[in-house]
Parts: sequence; structure tokens; C-alpha cells
Amino acid sequence: MSRIGKLPIKVPDKVNVTISPTIIMIKGPKGELSRELPAAIKIIQNDKTISVIPNDNCTNSYQLYGTYRSLINNMIVGVTTGFQKKLELQGVGYRSQLEGKNLILSVGYSHQVKILSPEGIKLSVEGNTNVTVAGIDKELVGQIAANIRLVRPPEPYKGKGIRYQGEYVRKKVGKAGKK
Repeated sequence: MSRIGKLPIKVPDKVNVTISPTIIMIKGPKGELSRELPAAIKIIQNDKTISVIPNDNCTNSYQLYGTYRSLINNMIVGVTTGFQKKLELQGVGYRSQLEGKNLILSVGYSHQVKILSPEGIKLSVEGNTNVTVAGIDKELVGQIAANIRLVRPPEPYKGKGIRYQGEYVRKKVGKAGKK
């Protein structure tokens, strides 16, 4: 049994939760999120808490109910406070800029890389080398940040590239010189 799945989810006053048999919708001050629910779990809503319970008829219900408890909790946190990921560009001449809602990266290629901002994601640039990805959907924020990092991942010899803020890149020793 999942220890995380057993914990009830607290619902703040500003959040409105609507549960149907197959969909859960959560509205808050920052926006609205919805997710499809599998038949393997049941959701019970009390006054200010939500509990996720495995359905005994399904074989994979114990595998899913801890995951869906975390997903629903992330939805509630997203519509109240939101999520953000910060990225740093390190390297000579590496810079970023915003063009409308899209991000333009100059990271050592012969061309600039353009990253389109999907609906619900806010991109911002501070000082040409710091990029912030913000939004209410944790999964989407993480995926967009990973896509930006994938343009030029940090390399282990000089440490150049795009990395998450606070990420440590272990450097390798280069070739040994001739004697």
C-alpha cells in the first residue's frame, strides 16, 4: 500500500473541486485544471479534504492511487500558487531573449533556436542568461524546461550549456598533454 496515497489532500478555501466519475476539475485563483480518472480509483470529497481510495475490483488500483493522489495535490498547488523552473545559460556569447511570447536562444549554433510558448506557460528572461518557466501545470512546466535544456545540455569538459539553477555539473579532466 502506498503511504502517500493514504494521506488526505487539504483543499484551500479559494479552490473549487468538481468530481465526476471520470473527470476531476479544480478551479482556483490562478486558473483551472482537469484530469481524467481511471476506473481503478475512487475519489471521496469531504468538507475541506479529498481522499483517494483504490478500487478493489481492479488489479492495478494499488499501483495508481498513490500516483493520482500526488497528481491531484499538484493540481491544487498549481491553481493556488503555481510552479516555476529556472534555467541558466553558461558559455561565452550564450544569451536569450523574448520575442512576443516565444523564446529565442543563441547558444553557439549557426542559427538562433526559437522555442514556442504553449498556452498556460509564461516565459521570462532576466539579464540575458536566466530563463524562468512558470505556469499552473507542473507537468507542462517541467516538460518545457526540459525541452529548453535539451537545446544545449551542459557538457562535462568546460561546463557550457543550459542548466537548471543550482544544478551541479561534474567536470571531466581533458586529454593529457604530450611529454
